[in-house]
Amino acid sequence: MGSKLWWYLIFFALLIVGFWFFLFRDEDLSKSSLAVINANIDSFSFVNQDGRRITEKDVEGKVYVAEYFFTTCKGICPKMNANMRRIFDAYKDEPGFMILSHTCMPETDSVPLLKAYETKMINGKLVKNVDGSYKINFDSANNLPAGQAGSQAPVANPNWNFLTGDKTALYKMARQGYMIDNNKPDSMQNISDQFIHTQFFALVDKERRVRGIYDGLKEDEIEKLLIDIKDLLKEKIDHKHFMNGFSNNPN
Repeated sequence: MGSKLWWYLIFFALLIVGFWFFLFRDEDLSKSSLAVINANIDSFSFVNQDGRRITEKDVEGKVYVAEYFFTTCKGICPKMNANMRRIFDAYKDEPGFMILSHTCMPETDSVPLLKAYETKMINGKLVKNVDGSYKINFDSANNLPAGQAGSQAPVANPNWNFLTGDKTALYKMARQGYMIDNNKPDSMQNISDQFIHTQFFALVDKERRVRGIYDGLKEDEIEKLLIDIKDLLKEKIDHKHFMNGFSNNPN
């Protein structure tokens, strides 16, 4: 009698396991809880600090963070990009991650200027201020962190792109793609007179969907961004999403 009871228990246990397997076999346990903010980021084509053309194909299957800045900015940009440097340092060895920093002044931010800015961002010394914010110290004479002597240091940058290109395309991407510019331009204003100056970062998943927008000047939001990047890197690519041509359906 005891032997039969054990067989019954094993049988029912197998039934329960089978039931849960079929119930959740299509559930992706790697999926992040981040909502989809924009499921359709258009294709793009810009030029990076090395003169190389960067398109949507370069971020295919990757998680990336997008922002807008300009090289001569003395206000929010240095603070934003000190925080972006922290993100770069955390994920620079992750082949599935990338940063796209777009200039909002393509009329002045040439490829050589972007290259010099990249050197400052990568080679500069990241310093934490007394108030908890960060800055980058850099000796422009030697292309070295401030206070260090020596010859010009090479830039080790596998995944941080500083982009320029057509201003209309850049601004359209910020407003309609990454949705990080809240200022609605005057429809009568010429594109050459428009100016985007936003401190927001956009987090984009492996399927080129915006999954988060973060204030690049707030410590708590930077900390959350660092965590959310890690979560999105774990997500599996929904091949049905690709096959459907980037459907509007976020599921």
